[in-house]
Amino acid sequence: MSGSHGEAEMWNFGKSSWPAMPPQQRHNLSFPPDLNQLCVVGRMKLNSYIASIHDACSPNIFPIRHRFSLLLRRPLPPFPPPSPSSPPGPPHNYPYRHANSAVNYAIHENLTGAAAAAYSPHGTAPLPAPSPSSSSPPPSPISTTAILLPDWEVLVIVSPETPPSNLDGYLCLFDNNETSPARFSGLLQFPDRATFSCLLPVRARRRRLPFRQPVLLKSPDNPPERQSAAPPLLRWTYLVYDSLTTEDDVVLFVKGVNIRQGTNREPSEFRCVFGDDVSNGVKTTVTTSMQEVFRCKRPELTAVSSVGGETNPNPMKISLEIVRENRVVPSVAYYTPPRKLESKNRKSLLCASTMVYDVTKFLREWVLYHSRIGVEKFILYDNGSDDDLGGVVDKLVKEGFDINTYSWRWPKTQEAGFSHSALYAKEVCTWMMYLDVDEFVYSPSWQNLSEPSNSLLHPHDLISPNSSSSSSAGQISISCYEFGPSDQRVHPVTGVTQGYNCRRRYENRHKSIVLLDAVDDSLLNVIHHFKLRAGYKTRKLSTKVMVVNHYKYQAWPEFKAKFRRRVSAYVLDWTKKLNPNSNDRTPGLGFEAVEPQGWPRMFCEVRDNKLRDLVLRWFGIKLDHGIRMAWQR
Repeated sequence: MSGSHGEAEMWNFGKSSWPAMPPQQRHNLSFPPDLNQLCVVGRMKLNSYIASIHDACSPNIFPIRHRFSLLLRRPLPPFPPPSPSSPPGPPHNYPYRHANSAVNYAIHENLTGAAAAAYSPHGTAPLPAPSPSSSSPPPSPISTTAILLPDWEVLVIVSPETPPSNLDGYLCLFDNNETSPARFSGLLQFPDRATFSCLLPVRARRRRLPFRQPVLLKSPDNPPERQSAAPPLLRWTYLVYDSLTTEDDVVLFVKGVNIRQGTNREPSEFRCVFGDDVSNGVKTTVTTSMQEVFRCKRPELTAVSSVGGETNPNPMKISLEIVRENRVVPSVAYYTPPRKLESKNRKSLLCASTMVYDVTKFLREWVLYHSRIGVEKFILYDNGSDDDLGGVVDKLVKEGFDINTYSWRWPKTQEAGFSHSALYAKEVCTWMMYLDVDEFVYSPSWQNLSEPSNSLLHPHDLISPNSSSSSSAGQISISCYEFGPSDQRVHPVTGVTQGYNCRRRYENRHKSIVLLDAVDDSLLNVIHHFKLRAGYKTRKLSTKVMVVNHYKYQAWPEFKAKFRRRVSAYVLDWTKKLNPNSNDRTPGLGFEAVEPQGWPRMFCEVRDNKLRDLVLRWFGIKLDHGIRMAWQR
């Protein structure tokens, strides 16, 4: 086989069969003149040759002269290591394959006896028959669904049928063979599903749309084989992301259908679809369509069973069909039995609900304060916290505080989260206070109290019994004072109530305490207040009766963290260069997280020490060297 004639016979595929690669690579690509050289080249170089041959051949088999054939989908046999002087293999643009992984190409040896010896690497013995690879087979892929969130974050949701064995050390492998670390991001509930967060690699962002879903794995060295192209990443802007089943109906939470605030499509335009098979799934009518909340009738039990209910142990998907467009919104939500927040004790008179993201440094102060003035239960909607929220909550629960967390991983869905809580907690809470963790309710009438009382926030006491609207009051509205940085440059160790004491002169916005039985079926809420059923009214309190101290503009490092994202679905993020004169913008602040000149003294029009002095008296612990607040550690 030596010489140009043998080489031409073995390797002359014809110019038209060359794989698509840059001309300089084709020019530099050479093949060994005999099999002896082929068997001793390095693994990297061999893989390059084989990949080139594969792309030049037909998909199944291509005969090669001299009684050799190239067979596809066979494990690569072991080869001796290359000599130190062996040149590196030529560069190529073929899909990544690790040296120890099973590849889709192999050389099958058909010679026997003397003929085989002639082509042995050492010229004295036949080549051994290919043996199975000594490396472990690729692991079974973990069944996942992935969503592209804002800021190039990819949320990977593990199927409830294939939970991961543990939660550490995972990677996201994308279709361009790049990886990024996958951080455990909490459990979605009903059914329980582990979630992981990773970033879409920069180079993957430049690829042609659609972006593809990654594979969740432990190591890129032995990836599971893909039988087909990965499905496209689900887009966060168009998705059924959660559901809640009540005794009477099913509530879907959907992005991308009612897009503009105040403009809602008619319920008759939609149907709820139960089951993965849209054509054979059960469909029910939609009764309300408001913001991101859609309510529909529950399906008949026999109909659900036919698509996998009682007879199928696997959870069943639920989605929303747009009838006129004959289109179903992609979904990661499941249909589950009716559920509600459980309570070991009696029904609480007053609860507090809020959406949180990385607030553990404030949480203890907020819980201790409000629990002493009448809040009996706290419900936290975790918006993807990464600061050990679970650990802090566990400690508070062990101290006797009644706190529940609900994993609400969805960005810019504050209104939908409040709608969810109004239903989810209805059986265990009579009134619900919707308040952020940097907000503290306070009444000037408490100023002379030596200690707090659990009855200070009693809703019925806040509604004057002499008022004609007392029996029909379904919501209490409380105005807010907005506090500035108050010369603070870092988070005050004694807490926000002690560190910030300078505010803007006039109140702005409001927060609400809501009678859950009075909430309208649409669950519509806007800026912390709900639409009420017919016959119920909202009572607005004077600032002389009650006020919310909102520690909004804190020390710059704390305020800067808010640039991550605004939580409201209808409020522009800080970095969006639209509507610069909106009341939701911070005066004097641009579109980037750059500290304005004079920030520590901004928004300081009135020195207000009323709540600071009261809290110091109620929660200050005298020590030999000074005073420590009850929440300090």
